[in-house]
Amino acid sequence: MSLDQLLNPNTPPRRYVITGGPSAGKEAVFTELAARGIGHTEGEPAREIYRKHREWLGRHLQVGDRRAYSRDVLEAFITEYCDHKNGLRFYNRGIPDGYGWDAFFGLGPYTELEQAARVYRYDAVFILDALDDFNSADDDVWAKEREIRRVHELIIQGYYDAGYRPIFVPADDAGRRVDFMLAQLPVPAV
Repeated sequence: MSLDQLLNPNTPPRRYVITGGPSAGKEAVFTELAARGIGHTEGEPAREIYRKHREWLGRHLQVGDRRAYSRDVLEAFITEYCDHKNGLRFYNRGIPDGYGWDAFFGLGPYTELEQAARVYRYDAVFILDALDDFNSADDDVWAKEREIRRVHELIIQGYYDAGYRPIFVPADDAGRRVDFMLAQLPVPAV
């Protein structure tokens, strides 16, 4: 199956996750996918849910708030997965990201996350290597450099624990990263 056939919106659903820790450059990669007209997640659902929790609570999340946040993010990821009915789509993070983020915040896996990771499977997972030059005016950026590395490692481990063999995308400009991912797409059997 050719890339043109994979990109055809009338084919059965194909699901690819793009993930990594903070500072991995996901936003630039998704901007590049949009410029190329390739199906992808709009925005970052987990970040938007975080902002809603923060507004509702009037403060940043604390340890006691994290499980409710995690469940809301899981629900959004499941909804996005189920709403995708045909064609290729790149997801901004996936269900197994929950393992990494929950571990970072000292939470163990919970039944709903484990069930979802078994039921809702992606065709491939792309892990973006962290960029060397992280600068952001985003008010949600909170992690120190060592925390960024730790979250990245825990996210990777979460995908391995969920039975995936991630494809690692080297740090580069967004266009070359997208080219690399498109060249690595697992081609479905016809």
